[in-house]
Amino acid sequence: MSDFSRYPVTLDGLDVLKKREEIREYFHNTYDMFEKIFEVLKDDEVYYQKSEPTRHPMIFYFGHTATFFINKLFNMGIIDKRINPEFESIFAIGVDEMAWDDLNAKNYNWPKVSEVRSYRDEVRELVDELIMNIPLTLPIKESDAMWIVLMGIEHERIHIETSLVLHTQMPLEFTKKVKEFTLPQFASEPKQNELITFGATHIKLGKDKTHNLYGWDNEYGVYEEDVKEFKASKYLVSNAEFMEFVKDGGYENKEYWDAEGRKFLEIKDAKHPVFWVKDGDGFKYRTLCEVIDLPLNHPVEVNALEAMAYLRYKSEKDAVEYSLPSEAEYRVIYESVGLEDVLEFDERDANQNFAYGFGTTAVERFDFKTKEGEVIYDVVGNVWQWSRTPIFGFDGFEVHPAYDDFSTPTFDDKHALILGSSWASSGNLIMKYSRYAFRRHFPQFAGFRYVVSDAKVVSKNLNSIKDDEVMENFKTQYIDGEFVKECVGVASRYIKNKNKALDMGCGCGRGSYELAKVFSEVEGVDFSARFINVGVELKDGEVIECCEEKISLKTLGYDGVKDRVEFWQGDANNLKPNFNSYDFILATNLKDGFSTMFLDDVKNRFNYDGVVVFVTPKDKPVKLDGFKHLATHSLKDETVELSAWQMV
Repeated sequence: MSDFSRYPVTLDGLDVLKKREEIREYFHNTYDMFEKIFEVLKDDEVYYQKSEPTRHPMIFYFGHTATFFINKLFNMGIIDKRINPEFESIFAIGVDEMAWDDLNAKNYNWPKVSEVRSYRDEVRELVDELIMNIPLTLPIKESDAMWIVLMGIEHERIHIETSLVLHTQMPLEFTKKVKEFTLPQFASEPKQNELITFGATHIKLGKDKTHNLYGWDNEYGVYEEDVKEFKASKYLVSNAEFMEFVKDGGYENKEYWDAEGRKFLEIKDAKHPVFWVKDGDGFKYRTLCEVIDLPLNHPVEVNALEAMAYLRYKSEKDAVEYSLPSEAEYRVIYESVGLEDVLEFDERDANQNFAYGFGTTAVERFDFKTKEGEVIYDVVGNVWQWSRTPIFGFDGFEVHPAYDDFSTPTFDDKHALILGSSWASSGNLIMKYSRYAFRRHFPQFAGFRYVVSDAKVVSKNLNSIKDDEVMENFKTQYIDGEFVKECVGVASRYIKNKNKALDMGCGCGRGSYELAKVFSEVEGVDFSARFINVGVELKDGEVIECCEEKISLKTLGYDGVKDRVEFWQGDANNLKPNFNSYDFILATNLKDGFSTMFLDDVKNRFNYDGVVVFVTPKDKPVKLDGFKHLATHSLKDETVELSAWQMV
């Protein structure tokens, strides 16, 4: 086992003190490893470079995982004080190209790297103390404070891998070698790929709440499927196999690419896989710290769009219809070779968890024998394997209140599951029940194997709302609608200037669209991505089904004003500095009212003569210093009142 790898901590046990020590060791190992991989960056100036135009500069990711700990611990009431509110705002959101991820460099004044290092040290000290002192009973449950600590650790484990991907995309002149980050030393001649058969079987997916390893919300629940017989490639597709596609003009022939793939080619001008480096008439290979000869017998690393284009090419060439495996078909392979979960699996039997260094190995290095006596390679490890399954929630899916936007924003048919882990995967990433999905154009340490299957892709992410909280908000705003119209109607009496408005606590966004009838620019902000995602989908032209009604902006009469509205995820108690220069703010919180943090800060968000209107419970009235109280109104909902205030 390398110094970098650690198996995850179990949730059960008999000795609480021993469990604290296990978690503490796991935390520090994770924290150390995350900081270690940033040593690849040549100097502090590189932290302000982007390796991908669609991502933040590296300073964001360096700060992000530490602020994640504090934000989750604070929002769940485990700590009552932030360490650095500014950092915990600017480093909070922006890792997955969501519509509400703000990548505008003008909106950020990034701190010094030394300041972020010091901040990380403070977070380390605080989390270490919490691990040893917060209440703990075994087994650890989702409702426990220690679960939030484990959430932060596993979140950082994810970013160890995704940051390594970004570092490998960084121009080589911005990086340096780190002696501990050695490459695996397995090499051999490429072998001919072939198909092996897996019989029809019934598959049950989903993790039980009593499982003894940490899980993300999308892992829990139940999904069952009768999987028909299919064939799967013995090996992951190698660089040598993919080279045929490249040399035959696969990137130039648009017939092999779907609409999303052609858009990717247009934007990226891609001619070959992301880690291949053109070298005369051939190619070299970019590793984390250097460029080497292209290892032809190693798995190719491509995005899902490239994998699907290759399979269209290969299907035409072989007169066989190939596809990526489904999630259920992959589980058939997994169970056929008798794989156990991570704690029962010898890590030396696969290239994962940094067991063999920092890179891929030959596709014929790690073999697994099926119950029928066939041999298949790299069932887990080496590189992730793209699937044709868009991620969705199993029956019984429930969001975790501490991280309600981990999964639900990806239930959009735009995020495909990756299966099986890579050499850089550890912690939850290598568990049997783990489910991770990325946008199909995203580069990851991911490749693919192919299958011949009669099963088709069936979307389980219908445009209907199944989340009870979101459904209730959507019904109130879009199906009933009168409450929102009443609030905006009354609030409109106090509008003076009509340039820019903020809809704070916008929920699913109906109020933002109503305000757009008046204002040239409206920003809808909500703490929950689950809610604002509905507003974004409607803006994109989607028809949302709820309570047997179909709702669209066109039917509601907002089609002409939708371009005036932008939605952002944000915390009212710790808004980013760029949320400013408003003429009008509609602030809605029907549950708890607004904290003194927001009330003290709201004056910093206005243009001169700005007006703020609060919609809050009657038993939580607003008192606002530095503002003139204009009026208070009772609403038809007698538990709620509206109060208007003008900046003086």
